[in-house]
Amino acid sequence: MGQEPELQRFPACNTADMKDCDVIRIEPPGLRPVAVYCLDGEFYATDDTCTHGNASLADGEVDEDGVVECPFHAGTFDVRTGEALSFPCVLPLKTYPVVVEDGTVYVDLEHGRLQEG
Repeated sequence: MGQEPELQRFPACNTADMKDCDVIRIEPPGLRPVAVYCLDGEFYATDDTCTHGNASLADGEVDEDGVVECPFHAGTFDVRTGEALSFPCVLPLKTYPVVVEDGTVYVDLEHGRLQEG
């Protein structure tokens, strides 16, 4: 009783394989694709599919402020919070906790959340 739930971690990549402002797409079996981002040595994860259109955010550009631009209509999101920042995107992305252990980036796919308005 009172124990924290164990993370359901999916190995996404090695830290050495990503540099600042990189983004990759992972496809966990049976689940939605997830985008994993590297910003200033920190790692973040969101749903990979834009909430406005059916575009992969891993195909978009990420800037040094942690903003990813959708390649379809140039809407933007904050990769740290999932917040939709510019039109036509108005719905936030689901974000996922990330843990780095022994040089591997793990995404906790069970505990994703949406930013509250």
